[in-house]
Amino acid sequence: MTLPMTASTTLARWERRTQGPLLALAVLFAIAYAIPIVAPRAPQDLLTACHVTNWVVWAAFAADYLVRLWLAEDRLRFVRGNPLALLAVVLPLAQPLRLLKLVSMLFLAGQRARMASQVRVTTYVAGSCLGLLVFGALAVLEVERDEPGASIHTLGDAVWWAFTTMTTVGYGDMAPTTGLGRMLAVGLMLSGIALLGVVTANIAAWFIARFEKDDVEERRQTEAIRELAEEVRALRVEVAELKGARVEP
Repeated sequence: MTLPMTASTTLARWERRTQGPLLALAVLFAIAYAIPIVAPRAPQDLLTACHVTNWVVWAAFAADYLVRLWLAEDRLRFVRGNPLALLAVVLPLAQPLRLLKLVSMLFLAGQRARMASQVRVTTYVAGSCLGLLVFGALAVLEVERDEPGASIHTLGDAVWWAFTTMTTVGYGDMAPTTGLGRMLAVGLMLSGIALLGVVTANIAAWFIARFEKDDVEERRQTEAIRELAEEVRALRVEVAELKGARVEP
């Protein structure tokens, strides 16, 4: 007998089927975002295509959010449970800057990636670190490169700055001068601290799990030895009783 399909199962099926295509679109967005920054003198047709691709991919993620909202059993609860996703969809419309679309896409793509099953924490953290490093460098290069008095002019400078900022080392040899650049710096520093905390917690949890496993194994062996000792004592009692029974006649 076929069970009736509820809104929750329909939503789960939609998320499962669209997860792969949306993550592929996120990769396409990353490429389209990077090309105009890395090669600003590329042919105008290519730059226009990249700009259109950015908006098309963002529109796909926005449409995905609206479909999930429509399929949700309790739409108000869905909106309350995903406030950052709604903000990420609306933000580029309020101020159509490429940087805001980047932040939105990073969040939306990361949200869908977290829905995947069997995702290891270490792999997710490594991917987050790499994504923040690359996109942080691209974003600050876009914001700072043409500003007077800026110290970040090349992709190499931007990557070095992003790496030292994420690790909270901050040599001070390069620093953003614009408001958006400094906002990026704050975001990268906070993200670096958060990811470092996740890595530390993951390592600690691994050690704790190993110690608990060893402790459980040790208790199991101790219990087995205790049971074996009880059996030996019982056998000794039986042997003694048998000897006494033979002596009595």
